[in-house]
Amino acid sequence: MNKIKHTRIGLLIMISLSINSCAKDFLEEEDTTRYSTEYFETAEGIEALAVSLYGNIRWHFGYEWAYGTTLYGTDEFTNANDLTNELWNTYDSRFGPLGASPETGAANKNVTSPSDLWDQLYYGIASCNTIIANANKISNDEIRNRSLAHAYFLRGYNYYRLTAQYGGVVLQTEPAKGVIRNFERASEEACWEQVISDLRNAYTHFEGEIFTYGKGITWTKATAAHFLAKALLFRSSERNDSWNSSYKVADFNEAIDVCTYAINARGPLTNNYSDLYANWTGIDCPNEQLDEILMAAGHNADEATKGRFGNRTYNYFTPQFSSFSGGWVKRGVWIGGMDFQRCRPTEYTYSVFNHVDDARMWKTFKTVYGTNNVVNNALGVNAGDPGIIMILNTKDDHTYDGYTFGAYVQSPNWKDDNSRLPEWTVGSRQTKSSGNLTSQVGKYVPNVSVLYQNGQYVAPNFKNQSICNFFAGINKTDDGSRTAEKGDAHRDVTMARLSETYLLRAECYVRLGQYGNAMSDINVVRNRAQWKSGENRSFYSDGSQAFENNTLNTGSAATNYTNSNLNMNTYYLSNPTLPVTTAASNLELTAFPNNLPAEDEDVLSKIGATTDYDRALNFILNERTRELLGEWQRWETLSRTGTLIKRAKAFNPEAVNITANKHELRPIPQTFIDGLLNDDGNNLSDEQKAAWQNPGYN
Repeated sequence: MNKIKHTRIGLLIMISLSINSCAKDFLEEEDTTRYSTEYFETAEGIEALAVSLYGNIRWHFGYEWAYGTTLYGTDEFTNANDLTNELWNTYDSRFGPLGASPETGAANKNVTSPSDLWDQLYYGIASCNTIIANANKISNDEIRNRSLAHAYFLRGYNYYRLTAQYGGVVLQTEPAKGVIRNFERASEEACWEQVISDLRNAYTHFEGEIFTYGKGITWTKATAAHFLAKALLFRSSERNDSWNSSYKVADFNEAIDVCTYAINARGPLTNNYSDLYANWTGIDCPNEQLDEILMAAGHNADEATKGRFGNRTYNYFTPQFSSFSGGWVKRGVWIGGMDFQRCRPTEYTYSVFNHVDDARMWKTFKTVYGTNNVVNNALGVNAGDPGIIMILNTKDDHTYDGYTFGAYVQSPNWKDDNSRLPEWTVGSRQTKSSGNLTSQVGKYVPNVSVLYQNGQYVAPNFKNQSICNFFAGINKTDDGSRTAEKGDAHRDVTMARLSETYLLRAECYVRLGQYGNAMSDINVVRNRAQWKSGENRSFYSDGSQAFENNTLNTGSAATNYTNSNLNMNTYYLSNPTLPVTTAASNLELTAFPNNLPAEDEDVLSKIGATTDYDRALNFILNERTRELLGEWQRWETLSRTGTLIKRAKAFNPEAVNITANKHELRPIPQTFIDGLLNDDGNNLSDEQKAAWQNPGYN
């Protein structure tokens, strides 16, 4: 490989002295930029720098790159009418090493550049290098080992993200001395060796589940175990099959061992799936400290967690409700999400769930908005009536075949057959035994759409839009604690959970041909997903409820909150032949990988998965959707398993330009390549620059 020099400050050669930290008891650290480098050779200084590493992960959730680099262009999400990061989803000619701008065809200036992630990850690595290099100067064993654990973990995590996204990258593992450095692009094999080495070191140095810098969001031995397992699995997965054969068995067995540590140390799973996301009640609430959460980007009301270090994720998963409702449902801090319509679920995402028995579906999708702004009383609507309703029916449901759905003033041939429509509440925060959507043809009914009519997927056809802005969004980021409509959210962003650890271990068992062990782990996750006896299947909640403790919850804002958040879903409208029930459901597998649930068999048929191994692997990918939907890792998972191209082509209608042997990796930022110099100080030639770039992007 060509050895090169780089003169760009802020990539590999910057010592990171200004990263902020997270969670209340370690958010208020001093500004480290006012200290000399000698300060970081002391116990106090090295620990301050270790604490500051938590700030580096908050960046991931501060802007459009949060979903652009992780969720777009996959089987789960596609773009809606907002086209900010459309090119990350469509893989069109604008997607390349230069990035995009309005001048080159991007929708606006907010589009994510390939350099965004690259720069920030190296920024964190520089701080880790300083800690690791200075650790032997610290005589206090506890501080030294704790700081090393954090530094090895973040460096391993950052190189994990770099390698997962870009393939082989530059490995800088020592503090830079000066602004000009000689380095080379390492192979992907060497990069995974570095990632695994760092995470092994972190796993060794962490002292079990001792929380040192905070509560549940603090990195621990289980956190390191989880990501070590992910790195081992990545190295020995399909994307690296050209060179990884000698690693596979040992990697899978080691991953099983470390997963087992995390499961034993932090189990069992949280009993109610809603407690992980939907039942978020405000800043630093108890649900942010659940043992199941292995890693989170911590946020609260402190100034250090605002701006580009703030949590903007509440913007990205809700439909454009204030627009298509004709003003009947206006947005505000009382609704936990903004209507920026970035991430629209695909047909696959809705259909991969068991709509009757899987509680995760109804504890995740927001299907009802209440009217908070009565535009025209003559239509017979009242504040607090359902204003937007998304019916998540299945392909074989023909209840609504003759119905006309659409915008807020329905056409006269809207049908409401009371003998078929389930019971529904109008103007109440709970479901009860009275009321329907409407009882008179031609009267006001909510903005309504369904997934299927006449066996056809019609959800994208709402109002005959070219790209639909009406969909059921997910609630994992909703935050009613915001103090401004577009202000930062205050809730933590979960980055790793124990249920994923079970699925990682199950995948390792699949790869070793141990299908029975894999099924046992999968069933742990699916058993939690079942309805429990006594649960009200029509009840819905999300992080909007944090508004109850918001200082803005007064006057008209309080009324808007009550009218908007009706705590109901469309479970019975979506399953119209099902009688009201509070019985427990059953999702447990009894055979694997054959005789799978119908929703999985449909997916496997569409992608042609026929061997036991392909069926098992793709079932786990389906289960990851059901369990981890929207949790910032889908693109990397599909790239790792060699399924990105096939599943995106099968299930994402907008990903029409995705290309094999190209889009499994991201382009190396052109700004980085252009800053490289040869040893003689001259710029790289065009041929040398092309050699640095990933295949297909020149």
